[in-house]
Amino acid sequence: MSAQNKTASAAAKVRELSAEELSKKLRDNREELLNLNLRKHTGQVQNPARIRALRRENARILTVMGEKAASKN
Repeated sequence: MSAQNKTASAAAKVRELSAEELSKKLRDNREELLNLNLRKHTGQVQNPARIRALRRENARILTVMGEKAASKN
């Protein structure tokens, strides 16, 4: 599967979630990202690629939330 197809499928999965689920997922991701960043600065992070993945997933969630908000208006 190409990188573009992976991105499209990840975005499609996020679009299937309700606004409440998106909000909860974003909150959980931000909490995990905070913990990972704290561990990164103390040199204890095990998977530094997870930080980038979380940032990208948060961006996807925020984009979909914006799309849903715009479609309501």
